[in-house]
Amino acid sequence: LFQLKKTRIILKKIILLQFLLVFIFELRAQTNLDSLWTVWQDNTKPDTTRLQAMGTFIWDGYMFSQPDSAFYYAQLHYNFAKKNDLKYYETYAVSAQGTSFLMKGEYAIALKYIQKSLAGFQETGSKGGIAGALNKIGVIYMEQGVNVKAIDYFQRSLKIREELGDGVRIATTLYNIGIIYDGLGDYNTALTYYQRCLIYYKEMGDKRGIGSSLGDIGSIYSNQGDYVTALDYGKRGLLISEEVGDKMDIAISLMGIGDIYKDQSAYEKALDYFQRSLKIFEKIGDKPDISSVLFSIGSIYNNQSAYKKGIEECDKSYLIALSMEEIGGQRDACECLYTGYKALGNKDKALEYHELMLVLSDSLKESETSKKLQQMEFSKVVLADSLAQVEQNLLVKIEHDAEVSKINRTRNIFIASGLIALLLAGGFFSRWRYVKKTKDIISKERDRSENLLLNILPEEIALELKTKGKADAREFEMVSILFTDFKGFTEISAKLSAQDLVAEINTCFEAFDGILDKYGIEKIKTIGDAYMAAGGLPVPSEGSVKNTVLAALEMQQFISSRKAKHDALGKQAFEMRLGIHTGPVVAGIVGIKKFQYDIWGDTVNTASRMESAGEVGQVNISKNTYELIKNDPSFIFESRGKIKAKGKGVLDMFFVMKIL
Repeated sequence: LFQLKKTRIILKKIILLQFLLVFIFELRAQTNLDSLWTVWQDNTKPDTTRLQAMGTFIWDGYMFSQPDSAFYYAQLHYNFAKKNDLKYYETYAVSAQGTSFLMKGEYAIALKYIQKSLAGFQETGSKGGIAGALNKIGVIYMEQGVNVKAIDYFQRSLKIREELGDGVRIATTLYNIGIIYDGLGDYNTALTYYQRCLIYYKEMGDKRGIGSSLGDIGSIYSNQGDYVTALDYGKRGLLISEEVGDKMDIAISLMGIGDIYKDQSAYEKALDYFQRSLKIFEKIGDKPDISSVLFSIGSIYNNQSAYKKGIEECDKSYLIALSMEEIGGQRDACECLYTGYKALGNKDKALEYHELMLVLSDSLKESETSKKLQQMEFSKVVLADSLAQVEQNLLVKIEHDAEVSKINRTRNIFIASGLIALLLAGGFFSRWRYVKKTKDIISKERDRSENLLLNILPEEIALELKTKGKADAREFEMVSILFTDFKGFTEISAKLSAQDLVAEINTCFEAFDGILDKYGIEKIKTIGDAYMAAGGLPVPSEGSVKNTVLAALEMQQFISSRKAKHDALGKQAFEMRLGIHTGPVVAGIVGIKKFQYDIWGDTVNTASRMESAGEVGQVNISKNTYELIKNDPSFIFESRGKIKAKGKGVLDMFFVMKIL
């Protein structure tokens, strides 16, 4: 089951790139990026030639390896096209920018750019551009699980591509639709689209596409229990892959056939195909598939009661999955190891892997929850955009109706206004003093309420809450989470009176609040003696990672100095651990009473582990945070190597210090 899912994931990733990488299907030669850049900078070349060169430079050079850089170059492309009034190329650049966000998984932003490009292609009459934009929007909805909309956009794209007779892109779109139905378990419909896809590949003579489609059709028959037909398609696909000579395609075909034999409990044949695929994956250096195949081999050995062999293979699978931080692969390998050790009567090892398996299962659930939160946020953004458009249309209609009736109402309005002004003039002065006094009272109360709200929530969130009556959850790509915790708090608290304990904690936390204000870091909450803050939200800012680290160092300096003073006076004082991790989070307000701005996501969990695995007086940071500031001359770092963290396996950690 794991292997079938893994294969589907691989195929899905491949096809999501196919709608962009048409160069693969057209067997284009590798482009020389330096020559493209030279053309772009050559002012003697026609504008369209320069723009075409830049377009290829973006796609071939950066889109799939450095999407941020792709966005930057697309902006240069856009500015040049707009300046020279070349609408098609301007739209092409917007499409590239949207695709860069799509490659990063920032679907809401990607959707806005690609919808804008769709409007541009419709304005210029580019049918190919329209079809491409529709297909990309379909991919965005498919990634967010909005399958009905995804299929609708794919079908609209397919219709245009069939009119254009564009076989490559027709096959790609058919394949995307097939993926959706395959994932939904509607195998008959998926089979129909895969078969149509195969027809187009045959017409084009695209052997690689033919081999891939045969394998996909085989997997459908296998899912339906028709193993004879499944093997027929799988082996035909393997023969074509071997004829083409693509090692990756050959290995995937071998792995797929191994799955079919495994489903039939034909273990010896399954092992043969898995081991053949493993050799190729090892030569290629494809770690995800190496881990996957090792797990399949280990599972078969367990099924054959060859538990020692099963443990050996699954242990290899686990270590590779661990090195890639691939939680699903780790979890499945741990289950395999648990089964093997339990069968051999090694209770200690069995318990160890069973507990690890449960921890990893919880991590998977957290990842699924994070994904659902992301999908909810995406849906909110889409709905908000739709409502904004409806509101805009309504405003246009209201303005039109108002203009039509304006002339007829003008005379009556003047007459009525004159009469009302005459009647009210006498009472205005007496009311003025009363209104002024009331406004002063209201203003003071409003200022008091606003100050209280700003003391609880970030300014931007408080403003949104006042304006809309609610504050939407948002996803942030790069937030630095800071956790602190006092060492030996329980022991120290037992030696202090309640008043002294609260006073000491308050002194420390007040100092922390002041330090955070200095560096523009947002305090999130305190839980007992723990203090949590975040840099880079609610408004992302340049330098937020560095500022979070600087704040952390100053916080540790405050605690160390305070302890030295207290020690000299013979008083009790706290020592503190502090950890930081940087990554994506979801942030928003929870509850309807006693509002609290909070953050969620695996980044929060990892930051907590950085704190608990830290040492007194040190600022312990994760590898993610280290990579973002490692070249900053303000800091020096001490690598701690790989440290075991609860629920996370082993993580790279670093102590950071400021150069004085």
